[in-house]
Amino acid sequence: MKVPPERLPLADEFPAAHREQWQQLVEGVLRKSGAQPADAAAAEQALSTELQDGLRARPLYTAEDTSAEPGHPGFPPYLRGGRPQGSAVAGWDVRQRHADPDRRRANEAVLADLENGVGSLWLELGGDGLPVTALPETLTGVYLDLAAVVLDAGAEFADAAEQLFKLYEEREVSPAAAAGNLGADPLGLAARTGDTARTDALLADATALAARCAADYPGVRALTVDALPYHEAGASPAQELGCSLATGVAYLRALTAAGLSVDAALGQLEFRYAADADQFLTIAKFRAARRLWARVAEVSGASAEASAQRQHAVTSRVMMTARDPWVNMLRTTVACLAAGVGGADAVTVLPFDSALGLPDAFARRIARNTQSILLEESHLARVIDPAGGSWYVEQLSEELAHAAWAWFQEIERAGGQRAALGSGLVGGRIAATWADRSAKLAKRREPVTGVSEFPHLDEQPLVREPAPAAPGGGLPRVRRAEAYEALRDRSDAHLAATGARPTLFLASIGTAAAHTARTTFAANLFQAGGIATVSVEGVDAAAFAEAFTASGATVACLCSSDALYGEHAEAVATTLKAAGARRVLLAGRPGEVPTGVDEFIFAGGDAVAALTSLLDQILGQAVDPTVDPALDQTLDQAPAQTLDQIGGAR
Repeated sequence: MKVPPERLPLADEFPAAHREQWQQLVEGVLRKSGAQPADAAAAEQALSTELQDGLRARPLYTAEDTSAEPGHPGFPPYLRGGRPQGSAVAGWDVRQRHADPDRRRANEAVLADLENGVGSLWLELGGDGLPVTALPETLTGVYLDLAAVVLDAGAEFADAAEQLFKLYEEREVSPAAAAGNLGADPLGLAARTGDTARTDALLADATALAARCAADYPGVRALTVDALPYHEAGASPAQELGCSLATGVAYLRALTAAGLSVDAALGQLEFRYAADADQFLTIAKFRAARRLWARVAEVSGASAEASAQRQHAVTSRVMMTARDPWVNMLRTTVACLAAGVGGADAVTVLPFDSALGLPDAFARRIARNTQSILLEESHLARVIDPAGGSWYVEQLSEELAHAAWAWFQEIERAGGQRAALGSGLVGGRIAATWADRSAKLAKRREPVTGVSEFPHLDEQPLVREPAPAAPGGGLPRVRRAEAYEALRDRSDAHLAATGARPTLFLASIGTAAAHTARTTFAANLFQAGGIATVSVEGVDAAAFAEAFTASGATVACLCSSDALYGEHAEAVATTLKAAGARRVLLAGRPGEVPTGVDEFIFAGGDAVAALTSLLDQILGQAVDPTVDPALDQTLDQAPAQTLDQIGGAR
């Protein structure tokens, strides 16, 4: 006879656990650490993490935290995937991007990708890149009945589509076998360029292509709802989703007005979203996007079968770095994993050197093999909806969907996506979001490994051929690392001009046990701005002054424990000033200012502003100390300030 689980002797040995008990335990631990939460519930709140869009990740989730019915994979609301089998049968579509303007090299790269695991091609055409007329040569040797082709030709999408249709006819590709996307996206182009004057004409061309595809090429979609312009301008996940919904609704209205049925119109759209290294938020974003679009389709009168959103995931450009680009391999791996787990139909992993220009063959190989490993060796796609049932993911998807829907409704009240772009509503809101995130990046609350944290000052930079210029004039393109990389560029320019990097002297007071934590913190901080450090250990002020003079530095920083600061900071600082130090910093929380100390560096402040100020002073003196004779007096008379700095000194 089968024994019910509640009667098992093992279960009887454990009393029932309640959330309140766990909260009380957390409260006790926090009080021992010095925190004073108001109550047990506040203790749990203290461990939560603030996310964008007003969301918070809590430390504990239970079955009580799931509110919406997730449904089943392949059925409305499609939260758990657009297909009942998920990616378990054939995996997701491995889609590689190509933007090399040289048609011969582009063809070689295309063939190499298809021979080594890539399932579809994403070709950027027009502008300064690969000419639309080069499409036939680029696709030489490609079996168009086997490999899907996704075009991205900006305003030239109609010409590019005609080139592809002509190739289908010349190579006798059955219309039923053709697959891909023509890449028409008039509103996405308006977001990139700021030009909404041509939107109506381009949308008319797009609807004509959609009608042709619906009639003659059932496997080809005409329009892409590209959310990357918003993500790459600094949008939050909810803003990215809301803008994509508003764009999709605008296209749906245009297609149905042109005579397509709702189901046929839905079949002409593919949505493109960014996937970044925040894996759970990325998983939630793809799940929430499908749920939101299913709701749009439902109220539009679509059938359940036509309501599933077709998704193309692209690893985020915002997270990519030009400095220490090898770390990008780790970022894109996590992003690819999250997109796959989130249920994306197609995934593009950008090569690790994308921020530097055109990727080389090695970088493209790593990009496609990242997906091959996840699919073939890690068996990531063999589980249908692997995130399903996670209380955290389910709740995060629900909260993100609500935040995105609220933004979508605001855009609709403003007249729709085109009007919101033209009025500046979209650009202004995204700019505010990026400004808030930039402040966190500047304070290293959002660290960038290899750039703002653990920089490698002597790394040999990779050099790549410049990529074709992207459309501009509209929403900006941002990257997390750009402020720090600009500082490093200044340092490199100085190195090239003088043979030496800007240098700062670290006076490490006491033994290693006393100063190592703050010496390491300070060196890490200054090197993030391209400033080399020379560290000397001891307690003798005169010895520090002698070493400072020998270092050639003009700025110094004291590093030690609070106790040793009380004994030695004033003597060391004043001696360094007498030896010519134009600025003396102290690593530690601001407090009583010892004589001779100008500023403090510590965790949680504006590292970018502090490093910029230091470079201005160091490089200004090094280039020509006689340019401004009053500079010495101005700096000497400057009051003690706080340099809000990075995360490490306490």
